[in-house]
Formats: sequence, structure tokens, C-alpha cells
Amino acid sequence: MTDVFNNKINILKALAIMVIVSGHLEFSLIPFFPPFSFHLALFFFISGYLFNDKYLGNEYEFIVKKAKRLLVPYFLYTGFYFIVTVIIAKLTGKFWGMPVTFRNYILTPFLNGHELDLSCPLWFVTQLFITMICFLFIFKKLKEFKIKKWVCLCSFFVLAVLATALSSFRHDEFMLVVIRTLFSLFFVYTGYFFKNHIENKVNIFGYKWLFGVLILQSILWLTNKDYTPQDGIGLSYVLVWGEFDDILIPVLTSLTGIWAAMFCVDRIYPYIKDNKFFYQMGKNTYHIMANHVFIMYLITAALLYIKGIPIDVKNAHDIYWIYNPLKTTYFYFIITMVLSTYSGVFLNFIKNIFIKQT
Repeated sequence: MTDVFNNKINILKALAIMVIVSGHLEFSLIPFFPPFSFHLALFFFISGYLFNDKYLGNEYEFIVKKAKRLLVPYFLYTGFYFIVTVIIAKLTGKFWGMPVTFRNYILTPFLNGHELDLSCPLWFVTQLFITMICFLFIFKKLKEFKIKKWVCLCSFFVLAVLATALSSFRHDEFMLVVIRTLFSLFFVYTGYFFKNHIENKVNIFGYKWLFGVLILQSILWLTNKDYTPQDGIGLSYVLVWGEFDDILIPVLTSLTGIWAAMFCVDRIYPYIKDNKFFYQMGKNTYHIMANHVFIMYLITAALLYIKGIPIDVKNAHDIYWIYNPLKTTYFYFIITMVLSTYSGVFLNFIKNIFIKQT
């Protein structure tokens, strides 16, 4: 992969994490494409794009690599935010998390990932680990049987549709993991398929494609069940809890959203390719995912303090509640993106010093 492709993917990662944060602040960063209709599928797509065939013959190395990059930081963050949660509980009287049990802090991360509210966006990390391990073994078998690329694509598509169909049935935590994995596998393979069979061969970012995707998206809006003009959030599904309102629509909106994000990057890349902030944002998506809710909590606490309002007012709401959203949403977004990005830069700086010393 050339430096240009590496940089474009880095910018795409930056855009993806901005879509995540904008979704948690309940506004749409890309008009017409609501964040909860594609944002996590986009990250799975990027993971598939970056998948290297060399691991098909070295499963152990792949698993160890993913465990080091995904699981080790996850549990370090869990430890940190457990301490923070205890401190906040002492100050406000509310423990933002599940009861402290062995199961909740060892097994729950792999089931729903919501053992702590402040770090709950990291549920995606353990799901990504599960999905990529499953993808490795399934894809290896498909390769061994010499299944054609279009048959592979259709097979993974069927798995995604199966996941949305299963969501209509009552399911436990184990079935929740199954549903999320089946759904996400398709987008991992789509990323792999795009890199190996479409990129540099077919231009899918021309204006004919733009008009076609916009027409398709407008048709999808006709089926929307949760659109409210006030907040602009529609066509959403809740992957973390395996909640889909339709069998096919979530898969299609994920594809149109991924395309829209890639189209945006394709158009703006020449203007921001040398921007250091976007570069750092793309390199620190893990830390942004881990820290942005806590930073939003701190902003809320500061605004409430300035207004003379007790911080325990927030206790009656969920972790994503912010003060006076009609006026402050975009302020939250900018400050959160800056602070969470540079928290990652700082932590990587400390990490590099530690590595050099050891």
C-alpha cells in the first residue's frame, strides 16, 4: 500500500471517529447520513481494508498481535476508569458502572462491554477482536476451498442479513455477541474486497455514483421509523445491543454511509493531507474512543460549576447527557476532539519513553 493510501485511510479513520463522537452528541456530521446508521460499520470496513493475507498462514501471530493492540489497552483503561468512577461516586453519590464482581469486569467486556459507563464506547474494541479472529478462520477456509470472491461477498452479506433477522427474537448476552459478529463480518470483508478488487480498478467516487447513492439514500429515508426533524437522527440501529428495526435497511444504510465517508475523504484529502491535527486524530482513534465520554463529563461538570448547578444533577440522566445541548453541542464536539486527540498523543509519548528505557 502506498503512502497516499496509508494517509487516506488515516484521514478516513479520523472522519470515522468524528462521526462516533458526533453521534454521541446527537448530531449528524455528514448531512443525510446519520452516524448511527453506519459509524461502526465504517470501522469494521477499515479493519478489513487493513487485513493482511500473510496472517492466513499464521493464526497465532495474528491473535497475539490483536490481543496486544486491542485487549491490553482495553483492560488498562478499565483499571484507570474504575478508579475514576470510584472517585466520582465519592463526590456525587453515583457509581457510573455495573456492580463490582469478577464476572462484570472479566467476562462482561466480551459480552456487552458496559461494565463502566465512562469507558463504555470501548465495547467496540472487544467486539472488533472477536470479529477479526472469526474473520481470519472463516476467510482462511473460504480460501482453502477456492470460493470465488463474489460468492464470498454474497455469503458474508447473508450473514449480515441473518444477524438483523435474529435481532427480532429475544436473545441473551451470548446471542448478542453472535448477532454483532455476524453483522460486522460482512463489513470487514467489504473493506478487504474494496482494497483488493475495486480500488485502482473502478472509480466509484464519480458524480454518477454520487447521484446514485443519494437517490438510494433518499429511498431508504422513506422507510425510516425514528426520524425526528429536531435532531436529524434517523435510519439508526443499535449494534451494541443488537437492535435493528428492519432486516435489510441497516445493511444498506451502512454501505451508503461508508461510501459517503470515503467520498468525503476522496474530495477533501488534497486540502488536509498535510494537516497534523487530522493526522494525529487518525493515529489516536483508540484513545479518542476511550476518553471522549470522560472529557464530555468534565466539560459538563465545568459548565454546571460555572452556572452554580450541583454536578449531581447529571445523576438523573445517562452518561451522554450534556448541559444545554441546543447551545453547547458544537462546543462539546470541538473541545472533546482536541483534548481526546492530544490525550492520545501524550499517552503515546509516555509509552515511547517507557519502551526506550526498557
